[in-house]
Amino acid sequence: MADEIAIHHDLREVDVCVCTFRRPSVADLLASLAKMDLGRALRMRVIVADNDDTPSARHAVETAFAANGLDGVYLHAPARNISVARNACLQAATAPMIAFIDDDEIARPGWLTGLVAAMDATKTDVVFGKVNAAYATDAPGWMRASDLHSTPAPFRNGVIDGGYTCNVLMRRKAVGALRFDPKFGRSGGEDTTFFAAMRGMDASMSYTADAVVDEPVTRSRSSLAWLIQRAYRSGQTYGLLRLGRGESRGRIAAVSLAKVMWCFMIAGLTIWSPALWRKSAVRAYLHAGVLGAAFNRAPLELYGASGG
Repeated sequence: MADEIAIHHDLREVDVCVCTFRRPSVADLLASLAKMDLGRALRMRVIVADNDDTPSARHAVETAFAANGLDGVYLHAPARNISVARNACLQAATAPMIAFIDDDEIARPGWLTGLVAAMDATKTDVVFGKVNAAYATDAPGWMRASDLHSTPAPFRNGVIDGGYTCNVLMRRKAVGALRFDPKFGRSGGEDTTFFAAMRGMDASMSYTADAVVDEPVTRSRSSLAWLIQRAYRSGQTYGLLRLGRGESRGRIAAVSLAKVMWCFMIAGLTIWSPALWRKSAVRAYLHAGVLGAAFNRAPLELYGASGG
């Protein structure tokens, strides 16, 4: 009895947040969460926010909760604005630690303990984990070689200068009243701006490769066109952040244009390599997105059009 009281006293709680929009894959994610190696000192609750106009995912989510023995909460958080769903998760979270993972990912058994261990070791407020693209067996060779679908670690010039919600653990007290900006809820980039705001609040951040999630690359994403569109949108978000920091619009435009030209030149010089020229082309569109932001081009609205 004394041992049980001690275990309960030392129990650490994490709310794992998932935002979903018309993706049957959320059931596979929830099944993977049920296989977490939590040990005796970690307790997990799962919060799923359904961002559809109607509560279309309720049955699948609640069925998955029951089938996998998960302590889960379903929320209907309409509609088609990912920031609304993310904010609903933050509002419902009560645990000292909050994790986010995407509804099309699969968490490896050591994912959550890996994030918590990294947070304990670094004493940081935010820990980002590794997002590994899982390619189909018939994926073209250039796609595997370039690995452009995997989410890169959020480093720029050796320091964390970015962020994502597809694999992250945060201290709830560090988040405080901060919320995701609905302005980016259809274009994407709401996570980038959120973590930029956290940095502005002096939140400390770290990264670990020991907390891995796998993201299957669907057929709808298995194209250069999709990668270019995603890169351009990411560039737009980064450009808007730079403008928000007070950087010169003219300087942003000039530097971005030079980088676009450089990347396309490299693409031409590496045309012999199916992987290398595509990597340079995608990078060019990233800088083109920054250039677009400098010229007041509105961010692309990619979210909410489909569940693919």
